[in-house]
Amino acid sequence: MSFKTITVLGSTGSIGVSTLDVIQRHPEQYQVFALTAHSRMEELFQQVQQFNPRYAVMGDEQQAQTLRNRLQQVGSDTEVLSGPDALVNVAEHAEVDYVMAAIVGAAGLLPTLAAVKQGKRVLLANKEALVMSGQLFMDAVAASGAELLPIDSEHNAIYQCLPQGHAVMQKGVAKILLTGSGGPFRNLPLDQFQQVTPDQACAHPNWSMGRKISVDSATMMNKGLEFIEACWLFGASTDQVEVVVHPQSVIHSMVQYVDGSVLAQMGNPDMRTPIAYGLAWPDRIEAGVDTLDFVKVAQLDFQAPDEQRFPCLRLAREAMDTGKTAPAVLNAANEEAVAAFLDNQVPFTTIAQVNQQVLEQVQLLDAADIESVLAADQEARIVAKALLKQEQQRI
Repeated sequence: MSFKTITVLGSTGSIGVSTLDVIQRHPEQYQVFALTAHSRMEELFQQVQQFNPRYAVMGDEQQAQTLRNRLQQVGSDTEVLSGPDALVNVAEHAEVDYVMAAIVGAAGLLPTLAAVKQGKRVLLANKEALVMSGQLFMDAVAASGAELLPIDSEHNAIYQCLPQGHAVMQKGVAKILLTGSGGPFRNLPLDQFQQVTPDQACAHPNWSMGRKISVDSATMMNKGLEFIEACWLFGASTDQVEVVVHPQSVIHSMVQYVDGSVLAQMGNPDMRTPIAYGLAWPDRIEAGVDTLDFVKVAQLDFQAPDEQRFPCLRLAREAMDTGKTAPAVLNAANEEAVAAFLDNQVPFTTIAQVNQQVLEQVQLLDAADIESVLAADQEARIVAKALLKQEQQRI
């Protein structure tokens, strides 16, 4: 068996670390070609020493130079690059077979799209790339013949439960049931949301994730973005995707068929399972994840999401229905609002408020090309920052 060479975009984040954990369990199958990090130089330094990639990429040149010096001192021959163009280069490189797209947020769009256009197997953990570019992204997949394997646990579950290679409306599929835990504030009284701290918002009951995605889970914006992603990935309309709150995070999502059958993918809440599935598809490999103990789980609960408690979920559905650049605008506003909340600049409840205000104020464009998408993203960030500054001054 020949090696599959892999670029891991965002290797120091939680998905990147889990990806490398799976890869190191199968050294006879996978070889790391490039690792990238935005600012976590020390973590990247350690990863380079362990996996000896051809390239390492840092966010800026100053950090890249520091990393070069340190790697030279230990005798590493890994070449260190920096900046957005370098991310694109290591994603689209001719010698790369697979790309793990795990950069958080809009920063992951261009390198992920570059990998798609070169026909790579793209393990998509960066939901924002697809949320932003939607039809453009899926058209690029179709044109290049790229293999798009969703890595979000929910979309990976749906992929496993669908007839292989078919869109939602084919082969008797009725509906996608997208599960979500409800996050840490599923039962918190609404009058306490104003006092929520970043540390509380980042304390997810089931999953170990980065701070941005943890806050998104707490607002259920993460589920909203996944809702948009599911529509694009599986060719579904908004009324064919239903969000179901499932606190245990054991059923990762379900597919309902017209004959009354419902197929569910289940497992412990560990991202190494969908990562291993994406790496080995259509085969399966050991991922280091414990087998699900049904006796210990004991029961599975489900409920409808409360959109008064989680207005971001409603905003995502409305953005998908609106079309044009509305999803890109919502994503940009949310990134800015979450960053401000994590910096203790605004209250937790401001996130949803700013998201709605930006959607109302920014003029939407036809998402005809990537330039229009990026222009909408930048305009939304300008408006969001202005609104966030007003909120800071008010409090």
